[in-house]
This record gives sequence, structure tokens and C-alpha cells, in this order.
Amino acid sequence: MAINTDSVSHVRLTVTDIARSRSFYDSVFGWPVALEVPPDADEATRAALSFLFGGVVYNIGSALIGLRPVADDSFDEDRVGLDHLAFTLASKSEIDSAAAHLDDLKIAHDGVKDIGMMYILEFRDPDNIALELAAPK
Repeated sequence: MAINTDSVSHVRLTVTDIARSRSFYDSVFGWPVALEVPPDADEATRAALSFLFGGVVYNIGSALIGLRPVADDSFDEDRVGLDHLAFTLASKSEIDSAAAHLDDLKIAHDGVKDIGMMYILEFRDPDNIALELAAPK
């Protein structure tokens, strides 16, 4: 019997520097924080949230995206594991606006591409993790 799923619950990305990564993800996406250790947390709360490793979990609406700051190397999509993470936008005009936003933030990207079935915009986070925005035609 197959396991039937209908969406992704959450993805957690391993990063090297939480301050740098949070600055990037906050400025690019502006997602609300779903979970983090409060700065004034007592020891019991810190223990209960130790699975965050000092990171953060964002609520992106239909799923959660977490940042786990424990890495000491950089991302390589040619290793076993994640190739890239793609987020859906509603239209090409949203992709065009996203490209302009990345330009304003001085974040390098490959420009909007028409790949036949959709439009995509590829860029990377500070740890070189490959990110993509995709919009249907």
C-alpha cells in the first residue's frame, strides 16, 4: 500500500551562520516566525526548544521552513540530498517583481527563464543553497 500525501509539511535547511541566514531570508521573503527560542527564555523553555539548535522556523502559509545553524561547510547540489528548493508564485508578473526585489537587495540571480511549462527564477542563499521561484504559464 502506498503512503498518500498531499503536501510538504516542513523543510529544514542546515546553515552556517544564523544571523546571516536570517537577515537573508527575512529580507528576501519576509515570512513570519513560527518558532524560535525567545531571548529571555528560561532553562526549561530552552531545553524544550533545543531541537531548534538556536535556529528559527518560518511559517510560509502551507508549510514551515526552518534554519538549523550547525554546518561548517557549504551547500553543493551535486552531493546526495537536496538539489534545490522551489517556491510557487502565482504568475510571471510576480516572478518579474521578485527579480526586481532581488536586484534591489543586490542578490545575484540568473534572470527569469521560460522553461516551457513554467517560468523560474534561480538564486542562492548565503550558504550557496539553491533556491528557485516558479510560476505557471
